[in-house]
Amino acid sequence: MRSTLGAFLFGKETDAHLPERVQAAIEKQQAESEKLIGWVQLLLVTIFASLYAISPTTAMNDDIRPVPWALGLYYLFTLKRLALAYRNALTNWFLTLSVIADIGLLMVLIWSFHIQYMQPASFYLKAPTVMYVFIFISLRSLRFDPRYILIAGGTAAIGWITLTGYVLWSEGGTSMITRDYVTYLTSNSLLIGAEIDKIIAIILVSVVLAIAVMRAKRSFIRAVGDEILARDLSRFVSPEIADRITHAKQQIKPGDGEAVTATVMFTDIEGFSGISEKLSPKELATMLNEYFTETNAVITRFGGVITQFEGDAMLITYNAVKPDSDHALNAIRTALAIQEISNTRIYSFGEKLKTRCGINSGEIVIGAIGSEDRLTFTVHGDNVNIAARLEALNKQYDTYVLATEDTVQTCGDHADIPEWTPRGEVTVRGREAPTRVFSISPALLSDQNAAQAASHVTDKVTS
Repeated sequence: MRSTLGAFLFGKETDAHLPERVQAAIEKQQAESEKLIGWVQLLLVTIFASLYAISPTTAMNDDIRPVPWALGLYYLFTLKRLALAYRNALTNWFLTLSVIADIGLLMVLIWSFHIQYMQPASFYLKAPTVMYVFIFISLRSLRFDPRYILIAGGTAAIGWITLTGYVLWSEGGTSMITRDYVTYLTSNSLLIGAEIDKIIAIILVSVVLAIAVMRAKRSFIRAVGDEILARDLSRFVSPEIADRITHAKQQIKPGDGEAVTATVMFTDIEGFSGISEKLSPKELATMLNEYFTETNAVITRFGGVITQFEGDAMLITYNAVKPDSDHALNAIRTALAIQEISNTRIYSFGEKLKTRCGINSGEIVIGAIGSEDRLTFTVHGDNVNIAARLEALNKQYDTYVLATEDTVQTCGDHADIPEWTPRGEVTVRGREAPTRVFSISPALLSDQNAAQAASHVTDKVTS
């Protein structure tokens, strides 16, 4: 019952043990909010001072002017607080003290009016400056911490009770009390009900703001957590796929997808099993990180998106996740650039890594597959399977880049694309219709040009 009521009032409860990075992000946001609060308070005290300076002097006591002193004290306090906010030196106890001081100084300022103008103490209870109490209370909502709202509201309520009590004490008990509302408004008489109304309003505003801020805080914490989660997940899937998932108009469900004409490329490292046997797990991870860092730089440069990793293999798409009118051409350029890296780059274990590529163009489906609780956002379809089969067929033809006729025709003739070599028709495992395939090799490079090509890729990675 208690938890149900709490959820109804304050929203869904958040995890009590937030990850440190989420807590750090929230604290950073709160620190920025304190700077904003400080500037608003500085603006308020400036407004107080300006209104006092331009208002006609109606004081009957030329010797006692407490208002300028109260404003000056509050101005110095606000400056000090703003300086501490920029130094991130605002502790919880100082924040609590500053909230009490904000309201306390305002109450002192209101109290000083009857001295300034030599009127009965009940005079200050009608001062419109009391409206600033609500401004100071609402300012605390910028921090997303309901504690300080309640502290401000409680201090204001106690302060107004004290001011009302002072009127009763200074005016000799009940002599100033009236039950007539007109008399209250047109004289210095005290209407107890009116002051109780102000106290109730202060308390209710504080409570409502605290509830609203608690609800907003819980939503804010979930939003910060979701943002960090999305940012972390984007390191495990391509940013383009992460962006597509997070900005979907509706929640993505199994089977959701769309048909697009695209180019798909599968890559795999030649002899990876043998390499793995020679290396320790740490050495293998280091080698793969080097390999994927360099190949990812090339893939990104030509507009490809790594849709899926599987061990040392990659599924790369062009014009599937993001638009690319030259998808076949860019896939071929990527494959050739990877071959240049394979021929020139020596990795941490002292050898080169040869990479086989299978490329096909055609209509594919991009979307989510899996169950309601576990989804994978990928591409699928017959043309995806063909690209996967071609990658494996490289071993049979002793080649490193195989592409279908659809890819070759879609790519067209370009000066930087070497001549294609027909490999005949093959019946790809799993299909009945034969597929015409072509192989291609990067143009022969001199040792100097090869070194320059590898250096260019390395520069792209480090930059």
